[in-house]
Amino acid sequence: MLRITTYLISCLTLLILGFSFQNTTIGDISTGGFLALIAPAAVATSGERVAIRMRWYSLRYRNQNVRISAAYLFRIKVDGKYLLVKGARFPHYQPVGGVFKVSPKGQSFLAGIDAQDDDLIPIDQTSEADLRVRVKGANLSHFYNWFESRRGREDAPWREFQEELLSTALVPPGAFPFIFHEYHGRLVDKIRFSQYANSLEILIADVYELLPTREQEDALRSTFTSAPGEFGWFSSEQIKRRGVLPGSPNVTPIAEHAHKIL
Repeated sequence: MLRITTYLISCLTLLILGFSFQNTTIGDISTGGFLALIAPAAVATSGERVAIRMRWYSLRYRNQNVRISAAYLFRIKVDGKYLLVKGARFPHYQPVGGVFKVSPKGQSFLAGIDAQDDDLIPIDQTSEADLRVRVKGANLSHFYNWFESRRGREDAPWREFQEELLSTALVPPGAFPFIFHEYHGRLVDKIRFSQYANSLEILIADVYELLPTREQEDALRSTFTSAPGEFGWFSSEQIKRRGVLPGSPNVTPIAEHAHKIL
């Protein structure tokens, strides 16, 4: 009983210090200590590490604006090589995929938590209804619970596959009247300050893997030697080094987030 009481008092003390000294060394140390104490117990009771982290963020950053970008990435792998496409907005190679789209029902939810349109990427015909928003920290947990429910948002990777590979004929469209894919999980970056966004930021990525039929695999393989500059096939080592390989004078710019499909 004494140990439990001591544990709870320690957690409460660190929590109070974290709130009282926000954005200071004392506050950061106290916050870290609180997380170190509470995390094992929290995980043991719920098993929802990300959800727990979001609840903590909702308290820790409740009065600050946080940028959220939620996307999906496609792992397309043949013979040990990964397919990457050249980005439309940035001159680097990246996985097939993009930001989730939101339905009217999802837009209604976002309006209900006073989510604001993100101004880092211009809103145009391509980016309209993208799940790229700014919310008050107090609403982070609500946002994540909604996102995890999959209601009111896109929940399949077909659209970007069709837009980036088939409509552009980068791969033979006739071989892909349908696709099978496997969900590999979700990567949620820890909150950080983004200089580009000039804001706190959380990046969410759902990763899918293409499961090609034999015909589809052959169609993809046929592009190995004829791949134009709009896409390419890269080894895991190239992706990890972002296009730089020892002893090679050639550098192919690869997006930082490409490593998430490995």
